[in-house]
Amino acid sequence: MRSIEYWRAWSGRAAFLALFSVAPVVQAANVSPGPDIVSEAIQIRFDPVTRQTQVAGRVASDLCFHLSLPEEWRRTEEGLKAVVSHVELGVSLRSARELRDMPQPDLASRDAAFLQRDYEELLGRPAQSVSVSSNAGAMRWSATWVDVNLPTASHAMTVETLIVPLSNEWVLELSLSGAETQGAYNALAHRLLTNLKVQGRGACQA
Repeated sequence: MRSIEYWRAWSGRAAFLALFSVAPVVQAANVSPGPDIVSEAIQIRFDPVTRQTQVAGRVASDLCFHLSLPEEWRRTEEGLKAVVSHVELGVSLRSARELRDMPQPDLASRDAAFLQRDYEELLGRPAQSVSVSSNAGAMRWSATWVDVNLPTASHAMTVETLIVPLSNEWVLELSLSGAETQGAYNALAHRLLTNLKVQGRGACQA
């Protein structure tokens, strides 16, 4: 018999998953266990001429990052959301200090293992499928849980995070959700990674 804690975990996640039942092919973690930095440390600016949203984030006094998104995006409580679609982007940072107890050899791998552990603890069971791969200098971590009680046609939940090492002390976590197809998700993820720029000496501009 499944424990009460198991069902509490799944019921809490069910409300989150219901938001993505219209696009179950691509479901990413925009409620990452990592600390969300959108309201505290990033600036966004939409350019109506180029039809792009510029995003700049300050990690430390000597470390910043910059990326661009197609069309207009706005802040939400969870992160950023595209104005003309249901796509959302979660932006989080994690420090090497927080990952110091993980045994993996590099910072990105330690963060992937950290996410895996936290989601399995949150959901009360191990994932049925886990994938970790390299992509344009970043690590792409995804995990899938299957349960008949999940409110999607496939009864599956997949969370995915793009992990980008910014320095020896910090990793950036980018989590997309709401894309209508896998192709649309892959295209936006590729754009995020290829346009991401890391800046030093405090030179962070939107």
